[in-house]
Amino acid sequence: MKKTEDLKDKILDYFLSNGKITAADINQLKLELDLPKLEQALQKTKDISEEDITKAKAAIFNLPYTVLGEERIPGAILFILPRDLAENYQMVVFAKENDLLKVALVDALNIKAREAADFVARGKGLQIEYYITSPSSFNKALQQYGSLKTEVSEALKVAEDKFETEEPGEDKMDQVIKSAPISKMVSVILKHAVELGASDVHIEPTTGETRVRYRIDGLLQTSLLLPKYVHAAIVSRIKVMANLKIDETRIPQDGRIRLNINNKNIDFRVSTLPLYSQEKVVMRILDTSHGVSTWEDLGFEGKNLELMYNNIVKPHGMFLVTGPTGSGKSTTLYAALQILNKEEVNIVTLEDPVEYYLTGVNQSQVHPEVKFTFASGLRSILRQDPDIIMVGEIRDAETAELAIHASLTGHTVLSTLHTNDAFGAIPRLIDMKVEPFLLASTLNVIIAQRLVRRICAECKEPVPMPKTLVDQAKEIFQSIPKGSLPKGINEESLKTIYHGKGCSRCDQTGYKGRTAIVEVLDISEEIKNIIYSGSSLDKVKEIFVQQGMLTLKQDGIIKALEGKTTVEEILTVTKE
Repeated sequence: MKKTEDLKDKILDYFLSNGKITAADINQLKLELDLPKLEQALQKTKDISEEDITKAKAAIFNLPYTVLGEERIPGAILFILPRDLAENYQMVVFAKENDLLKVALVDALNIKAREAADFVARGKGLQIEYYITSPSSFNKALQQYGSLKTEVSEALKVAEDKFETEEPGEDKMDQVIKSAPISKMVSVILKHAVELGASDVHIEPTTGETRVRYRIDGLLQTSLLLPKYVHAAIVSRIKVMANLKIDETRIPQDGRIRLNINNKNIDFRVSTLPLYSQEKVVMRILDTSHGVSTWEDLGFEGKNLELMYNNIVKPHGMFLVTGPTGSGKSTTLYAALQILNKEEVNIVTLEDPVEYYLTGVNQSQVHPEVKFTFASGLRSILRQDPDIIMVGEIRDAETAELAIHASLTGHTVLSTLHTNDAFGAIPRLIDMKVEPFLLASTLNVIIAQRLVRRICAECKEPVPMPKTLVDQAKEIFQSIPKGSLPKGINEESLKTIYHGKGCSRCDQTGYKGRTAIVEVLDISEEIKNIIYSGSSLDKVKEIFVQQGMLTLKQDGIIKALEGKTTVEEILTVTKE
């Protein structure tokens, strides 16, 4: 009681000192019996807001003030403090920096609240920094508990009531699959994956439980752990949605789900894989509502972008994109098809699988199990009067030969290869028995690419270049042809780089989204002559440098110095 009375006096003194109230007001306001009524009186009669009162308390208790609810608190951080504790003690964890938790309190005098938070933090080896927030702000943050774990937990409770906490037998499986709790669980898992911007969802059995992981900005992170007894039901529910055989658990299956989530049409490419104990499911998320990205959206710029536009409009020849799985090759080709997609041309694709549907493009999916392969499909396409052909991947000598033949007979052929850089595509095709003189006649351009994480725009800040990175960054920078540096980027730029310090928008990672780093090998007449003569690749690289072109590392370092990504990310992704 004494502490509350002291606080009332201090609040009145605070507003007296900044001119919000007068000495005469204080005598009247002191008649209010308790703190809540005093706060109501201040808001009602003196035009002092709830946030003003909270700021006064922050000054009195010497605690930082914060507003919650304007940004999403990452689930992994929010749930450090269970909802019942948060609601009971009116406090919430809203951020985490290394081993430091940031906890916002409504009542700084509530010792039990601090004790509860301290107990939770100690159990996790964490420290706490306390903030103060208003009741309205706290309530907005509390609503965020209605997220993945909460929604799935509610469905689990219903499931436990309907079914025993053990894996259902075959006689009950049909009933379980069709049950509302299982449907709800799957829907919530997919909905949250889309809202978090995940590219893939992994549902996998582990010892004693089922793990749900999302791939966000290229990295997998565990989002949910479920009891093992629901695993078979969840997998079966996904199979039903994807039109797969529920009772076939011995072989992999592929399917597709289309859902409307938050008024967007989202496709999920479903793949099942039998493991030792149960099946694993991976779903690739394809947001068709955004349409196909442009090359500019993907991170192509400057001379690289100019060369790509110059080559894509050539009337025939090969347009190749190389890189490892998950480097954005298909997305780059889809962007190219959008440029070429006109009424007067016939575009036919052969894909594995079709990822995005393009109006006006004839898209076909290979089915090797019925002998409809890239090679056999390409033979059929050539009888379809095509102008432009896109082959998802050149995997073997037969497909390579047919693609080269199509290019020689007046078609534009777009395709991909798995090589580490643009130069590597040439010996790879020669290894597939393509004659060098045919390569020289058909190749227009080879693009190598990787995806790197973008620095979060909300928490980006300049920092000195770490000493451990200086030598590597300087070596790459000094190898860049001088005429290829963007305006404003010079050796002085190496002193200060950028990183994301971590915020709620990026789940404290410092990264949000991805961009491409690229290497564009324009097959000029000089390079054609080198390929034709069968000379060493070193000569191709010499011409590449003379033309002022950029390697993957060089393009990456420039993007790091421009503040788009980090030097660490570039060195990691381009490591050979």
